Amino acid sequence: MEREIDRWIGAVSAVMRTLHGSVVVKRELSRKAKLSIYQSIYVPALTYGHELWVMTERIRSRVQAAEMSFLRRVAGLSLRDRVRSSVIREELGVDPLLLRVERSQMRWLGHLVRMPPGRLPSEVFRARPTGRRPRGRPRTRWREYVSRLAWERLGIPQEELDEVAGEKEV
Repeated sequence: MEREIDRWIGAVSAVMRTLHGSVVVKRELSRKAKLSIYQSIYVPALTYGHELWVMTERIRSRVQAAEMSFLRRVAGLSLRDRVRSSVIREELGVDPLLLRVERSQMRWLGHLVRMPPGRLPSEVFRARPTGRRPRGRPRTRWREYVSRLAWERLGIPQEELDEVAGEKEV
């Protein structure tokens, strides 16, 4: 999974390099236009398939660094200016990308829980594999990651997660 995310970050960096000279540093373009490019091209390219990511600290750091690299350039700043990311986001009026990823993961969890039992994503989600695992620390599964996320962000215990996720707010 990390290799796939690294590949997406590399692709987004290539997009950023392409847009840098022609869009990002152009003074003729307004900040609003640059932010619309950020929302319509950069964010979707960076977060493709993000509903299924297990966000380790390394991945969180890499995604945040990629996001802030673009936003810092839109704001006309560099790392040497030593301006906090939160200040740049507030100035540009942009929510943290990691927050958006977490919200989407919670939405996908609710979708999976409400999905009828015959559907393949539902079956994979509910499956409990058997057999021997390799030595070492077990890899964090998506279900465990999302359960921990629901507990940390929403205070929902793992036992009640299926019940709460099944209640869709209209």
